Amino acid sequence: MEVLQPEEWRARAEAHRRRVEAWTAPHLARRERGETHPVEDFLFTYYGHRPAQLRRWHPGAGVVLKGATGFGRDYLDTPEGATLDTAALLERRGASVEWIARLLAATASRPAYLGCFGLHEWAMVYKAARVRHGAWPLRLGGEEIARVVETRGVRCSHFDAFRFFTPEARPLNVLQPARERQPELEQPGCLHANMDLYKWAYKLSPLVSGELVADCFALARDIRAVDMRASPYDLGALGYRPIRIETPEGRAEYAAEQRAFAERARPLRRRLLDACERLLAAAPRT
Repeated sequence: MEVLQPEEWRARAEAHRRRVEAWTAPHLARRERGETHPVEDFLFTYYGHRPAQLRRWHPGAGVVLKGATGFGRDYLDTPEGATLDTAALLERRGASVEWIARLLAATASRPAYLGCFGLHEWAMVYKAARVRHGAWPLRLGGEEIARVVETRGVRCSHFDAFRFFTPEARPLNVLQPARERQPELEQPGCLHANMDLYKWAYKLSPLVSGELVADCFALARDIRAVDMRASPYDLGALGYRPIRIETPEGRAEYAAEQRAFAERARPLRRRLLDACERLLAAAPRT
């Protein structure tokens, strides 16, 4: 067990709170005003982790917070200080940890594919009567969007993107992703697979540190901006320059962004997988 002195764990908790507040405070202010932002609000509305949960710092499994008591319902008070009740958490969540570990390992084992060019967002508006972000205009008309989708083709491997495709777009996808096929299909060049590292981090919380959850959030936030810049939506009024993937120059720019995100995601995926493997090694045997 690692023992953190009071000055150390309190400083880490405060630094985490300040870091996360820069993301959560604007979102909560917009929500209070009844406003929405298609980029900055996405991680709070699409994923099931509330701002208050993101702000809460956890040290992760195997750490004693010296001098702390009453740290939370998942913690035990010991003579040394507060520590997670890791055994109880793993008894409830061991199967989830195992599934996440399997997905992370399978994704990491594959080469990055950089040829999808973000057409998943185009497939979500292909021949659609209504679009998801109806408050924002499209850069191109419906016929031009259809031409790009039909000419370039769609090769999306991520189920949680594919499930939002229009019915007309689904048969155009080279793959037919399903929830049960995630470990078989996900690959580390996919923007959504890398964005989802945030989801796996918060699903592992409080067994992983608050810093790791925040690191994954920061990556997902940057990915979301590129995801929408490469979409058919015109977000110029919000200061987002489009990546025009309908052009050769735009496709090259998108692939370069994909490659950079894959490099940023690699150590985060490894940290999450290492945490899963340590937890599974310590899990109670039945």
